Amino acid sequence: MKVVILCGGLGTRLKEETEYKPKPMVEVGGRPILWHIMKQYSSYGFNQFVLCLGYRGDVIKDYFYNYEIRNNDFTLTLGKDGIKTHNSHSETGWEITFAETGPYSMTGARIKKIEKYIDGDSFFLTYGDGVSSVDINKLLAFHKSHGKIATVTGVLPPSRFGELMTDDIIVESFNEKPQVHSGGFINGGYFVFNKSFFNHLSADENCILERQPLEDIVKAKELCIYKHEGFWQCMDTYRDFEYLNGLWRDGKAEWKVW
Repeated sequence: MKVVILCGGLGTRLKEETEYKPKPMVEVGGRPILWHIMKQYSSYGFNQFVLCLGYRGDVIKDYFYNYEIRNNDFTLTLGKDGIKTHNSHSETGWEITFAETGPYSMTGARIKKIEKYIDGDSFFLTYGDGVSSVDINKLLAFHKSHGKIATVTGVLPPSRFGELMTDDIIVESFNEKPQVHSGGFINGGYFVFNKSFFNHLSADENCILERQPLEDIVKAKELCIYKHEGFWQCMDTYRDFEYLNGLWRDGKAEWKVW
């Protein structure tokens, strides 16, 4: 199965990091968040990726094109072709298709434009700016079990503000990033789609995945939710960037399953 990752947005709310690079290339623990997402899927055996490029897609291309020399010791003999590497990384076998889907295309249009690269009956899809501890194998098994067109992973988002648990005027607990457990699941990405979903998409750059395409299959009762109550965090703001890097630094990165 192919893993499709949306990598083309402008990332305007994280301008401190995205002025010269796309948001999926913003680093967590010294690696692009895109790498973390790919590493998660790879740890479950899914190594074929289709990256939907847009804003500064060249940065993503350059990173992976030069991946071997970035991550290995190597010997270069000038005047001859080829580079001899001396050690190997664990990303061996990743097959990555870099698909230019337009600088201003919306999410639905980007997916439609990579239809030709999907040769199986179903595919994964997620956003290039969020990490989660979701079990990919269980997600796929759930999708296969219900027989519908699509599955979306529902997550419980962390609160934007710290939660104070008190006994009268005495603070008993301080939780800086509590999760909302009111049953209000939100779209956390990590979709699984049958290939027939492409029939609901348009290559028109104004086609937004989260609008008519998903609304149509909701009306047809063809969208199921896989409820994930574990870790999930997107990187929309600089505060999110600092939070994710802090988790990695402190050895608390719950999405690190490799």
